[in-house]
Amino acid sequence: MRHLVFAAVSSLALAACSMSGQDNETGEETTATADAGSDYGYDTYGEDNLADTMASNDSAAMRDSAQAGENSSNMGQQSGEDAIPDSEKRPIMQAQVVLDRIGFGPGVIDGKMGMSTENALMGFQEANDLETSGELDEATKQALAEWDRIPATRVVTIPENWGDADYEAIPEDTAAKAKMERLGYTSLDERLAERFHTTIDVLKQLNPNGQPAGMSGQGGATPTPTSSATSSPIATATTSGTATAQSTFRPGQRIRVPNIGGDRIEPGAIGDRNWQRTLAALGVGSDQPEVDRIVVSKAGKTLKAYQGDKLVALFTVSSGSSQFPLPLGEWDIEGEAYNPTYSYDPEVLGKGDGETHSLPAGPNSPVGVVWIDLSKEHYGIHGTPDPETIGRAQSSGCVRLTNWDAARLAGMVSQSTRVIFEA
Repeated sequence: MRHLVFAAVSSLALAACSMSGQDNETGEETTATADAGSDYGYDTYGEDNLADTMASNDSAAMRDSAQAGENSSNMGQQSGEDAIPDSEKRPIMQAQVVLDRIGFGPGVIDGKMGMSTENALMGFQEANDLETSGELDEATKQALAEWDRIPATRVVTIPENWGDADYEAIPEDTAAKAKMERLGYTSLDERLAERFHTTIDVLKQLNPNGQPAGMSGQGGATPTPTSSATSSPIATATTSGTATAQSTFRPGQRIRVPNIGGDRIEPGAIGDRNWQRTLAALGVGSDQPEVDRIVVSKAGKTLKAYQGDKLVALFTVSSGSSQFPLPLGEWDIEGEAYNPTYSYDPEVLGKGDGETHSLPAGPNSPVGVVWIDLSKEHYGIHGTPDPETIGRAQSSGCVRLTNWDAARLAGMVSQSTRVIFEA
């Protein structure tokens, strides 16, 4: 798919979007082979998959399981002496990871029913000609049964090179933000949570006492964590000498995570190396369906993506406010900006006169990791630094998604995709 991509977006009118929302409202360890000679900026899973070393690699895992004659409950997992079955079945989380994999985003994966999960279920139900109840009813369970082999969680090893990254606290003051080189992750924990489409609290719940749930009791003994693992919070010093948010997890530590998939990056599929690194950091793969129409519903708080009349993806969104309502109608996509800078203009934001600032790129940018520019001036579709607020906080007119959903959508659309905003 061909996109018009903006390498720099200082000329784009990104200032229409608010800097912060107003409140309205059984797995086993994945092993990987690092491509040490790569120039991708991270260790890749292998020569045929340029995701990071924590990639799900489901196709290979399921093929190996099938060849080994394992029963369906173990499909999608690794086998071997390091197998660590989960201590719980987690049916809601299992449904969430499946929905996430097949294009119906449940937002933050937390093992709980909520608005985003209900929206995802309704999207799946609509796509499969089921009653759109938004509930995990019997008919929906049967339709999801073909993915029963995908477990809710898996165990991964945090890459050692994550310890080399700079995690820096982000100031509240806009002028101070503008002086930063990058609005990156504030801690390893935050980076890890976004990689697996979840929250730090959920990761802590999946890893009591710093160990994967289910680790204790294996043969009457508790395996010893890797030398760099710890259950004690740590703080990483920034280059300015201040302290970032504390991190519970460490590089080299084995932890249990939601079993998100669809993260394979095909060699040669992504021309922009920085964008490829971003996709790997978000657990988003390069293989996305091409869509010819997206429909944003203000009332439903959803973005639906269609191939012809077939619904192929749905994401929960935040869109508009009383001050900056969603501009109803049909719009064109002008282009995409990957890892964009952000032009903060208080006048455009309805904050009165004040100094304008150019904020650096990064996952904690006000527009997240991607900007999909629309023919309506000042408006676009973009990511967010606050995934838990999606659908529960207003925006300044723009359409806001989690970073991982926005990145996925960017791989689906082109300048020929129609954009429809409806009440």
